[in-house]
Amino acid sequence: MLQTERLHIELANPGDKEFIFRLLNSPNWLKYIGDRGIKTLEDAENYIRNALIKNYHEKGFGLYKLVLKADKTPIGICGFLKRDYLDSVDIGYAVLPAYEEKGYTLEAAAAVMDYGKTYLSLQTVYGITTEANLASRHILEKLGLQLTHKRPDPESKYEWLVYATKK
Repeated sequence: MLQTERLHIELANPGDKEFIFRLLNSPNWLKYIGDRGIKTLEDAENYIRNALIKNYHEKGFGLYKLVLKADKTPIGICGFLKRDYLDSVDIGYAVLPAYEEKGYTLEAAAAVMDYGKTYLSLQTVYGITTEANLASRHILEKLGLQLTHKRPDPESKYEWLVYATKK
């Protein structure tokens, strides 16, 4: 679907269940994004079908799999989500612990943002994170998003920081 210097960015498929299981149960996913109840490989496959693939078909976008060009290893996801409380999409991303702090997330997010602007005609893109998630905040700022407001999350103890592209 997309390529960067080091990554292929492509649609996830049910065969990615082991990778998705590891990613959604990784420490930073659980800490900053939340437990999605993925306890088995079957749960991971259902998540791929009912969340990722469903969004590709129904919305025309979603979270895409990040794969290293060098050896075809899946390392993370990056893409767009549409939340009921936002008037446009927000960008989401996560990588496995072994690939954090290596620039892959920013590399993928920049390509996905360009794709959103060029091919999806997105005018505004949001980014949502927590105060404590400094790595995510840094990526959003590097992408040119600015903090616009805070939003309490009634389902958790978090207060979300909401970033947006300049209008």
